[in-house]
Amino acid sequence: MFLSMTGYGNDVFSTDNYTIETEVKSLNSRYLDLTVRLPKEMSQHEFVVRDIVKSKLIRGKITVSINLSYNNSFNENYSLNKTELNNTVSLLENIKNNIKTNEELTINQILQFKDNFLTQSENDIEINIDLFISSLTKAIENLIIMRSEEGAQLRKDLEYRLNNIENILEKIEELAKTSTQEYFEKFKEKAKKLYDEFVDDENRFLIELGILSEKHDVTEECIRLRSHFKLFNESIVKSEDIGRKLNFICQEMNREVNTINSKSISSEISHLGINIKEELEKIREQVQNIE
Repeated sequence: MFLSMTGYGNDVFSTDNYTIETEVKSLNSRYLDLTVRLPKEMSQHEFVVRDIVKSKLIRGKITVSINLSYNNSFNENYSLNKTELNNTVSLLENIKNNIKTNEELTINQILQFKDNFLTQSENDIEINIDLFISSLTKAIENLIIMRSEEGAQLRKDLEYRLNNIENILEKIEELAKTSTQEYFEKFKEKAKKLYDEFVDDENRFLIELGILSEKHDVTEECIRLRSHFKLFNESIVKSEDIGRKLNFICQEMNREVNTINSKSISSEISHLGINIKEELEKIREQVQNIE
């Protein structure tokens, strides 16, 4: 499947006692970089979360955030320690005064220290792990749907730019034939000079002629570039780890274009080579966002 590495998915499920909201976000990364944020009541399930994510996603900077909230009936399982609450408020007010801020103390700020003044009763309600796993799986599936939709757009752009490169290469191949013929006249003059220099060493003369004749021929580079085009298109359709493979193929295509530019004696071919490099750079940037 052709997937972008950026996306978002979520899921919410509720029981009589609590609600769990799961969010999964994904950004670009060379590897699978996973961050898991769980409420303390579910911290023992972190390895389960990691295993599920790793089984479904290959690459990306993934953040899994799970929020647990209790309904009113379940809130009866908590008891409020008013003394500790007052101590917490006093401490926060003291901090506020020491840093000389006029900011009002809010309930949310106080609740960040709820463990100091809220105590859960012994009849805890157990989190249903099966429902939790189901919710996490749905959130990941929603993320994959979004990544797939964006991946489809990326694929269209890559195919469009690769088609542009193929058209440019056709022009290079046509120009190469002409430039080779033009170079031939210059080549004959150099060959005469080489003959005078190596007249007593026929083998050396033939070697030098061979080197000179091949120095500006870009046929092999064009053939290899076309083979990379074919591999690129095949990888888009068939590869499992598409992003890494396409990135490698881009490097190889760029290498061939550099060689074409360095060998060519035609300024037109050099300019076309630069155009190919510009398209390759745009492809490379897009490839960084593919799983």
